[in-house]
Amino acid sequence: MQETLGIAGSGTIACGLAATAAHHGCEVMLWARSDASADRARTSVDKTFAKLCDGELEPNVDVVTELDALAGASFLVEAIVEHHGSKAAVLADLAELRGHAGADAVLATTTSSLSIADLAAATGRPERFVGLHVFNPVPRMQLVELAFPAQATPETRERARALCHALEKRPVEVPDIPGFVVNRLLFPYLFNAVELLAETGMAPEDIDTCMSLGTGAPMGPLALLDLIGLDVSESIGQTMGINVPAKLSELVQAGALGRKGKHGFYRYD
Repeated sequence: MQETLGIAGSGTIACGLAATAAHHGCEVMLWARSDASADRARTSVDKTFAKLCDGELEPNVDVVTELDALAGASFLVEAIVEHHGSKAAVLADLAELRGHAGADAVLATTTSSLSIADLAAATGRPERFVGLHVFNPVPRMQLVELAFPAQATPETRERARALCHALEKRPVEVPDIPGFVVNRLLFPYLFNAVELLAETGMAPEDIDTCMSLGTGAPMGPLALLDLIGLDVSESIGQTMGINVPAKLSELVQAGALGRKGKHGFYRYD
């Protein structure tokens, strides 16, 4: 079936997913909390979509500020801040939407580290729930980690996989454990790079050059943390129960959040 995508959120992942879905022919509605957030989201979606389509088409994305406007979607995706309470509240609201969504929609979260079982329980509809962990930048990254609660129906599982394939993504079903697979393995490495930085006083670019050229990785660990967002990285580390480096927390407290804040381990002008 051709899904109509309703996305609750207006950040990097939400906008990237909206532009990607529109590029692959999906009708998309994206909810932002305020007019200012909606304006930023439109700009972001338009910019990303223009790159995907060489500026030849307009994205089929309706940016709204009323959550009820998503009631017509067949696949509802929560894509807000990585915080259980915030996500659970929005997911509960999405589950209560009337119209097509109330009866048939699959509910999804883009969490990268939180418990799928707990978030599914917040909706009251665990049989129609899935963790849909897409990666940034969404248009380029092929992997989607799919994590299901035990109650998820075969139809929910199939529709989640089908959506991934429609977006030309590679779905891999992963266990519902903190960090799933990628972050479970990745973040100890990233945090170790921050500890090495503090221990040695090396320049961030030198550590990143070593790891990029020495391992063939497309990006060094410190640049990757900046891309993910230092606040998001801190939250993921806390959820996974691993020690967050003091240097990273200091940057977060100072408002240096990485690329999105124009300053992290690097400066972005």
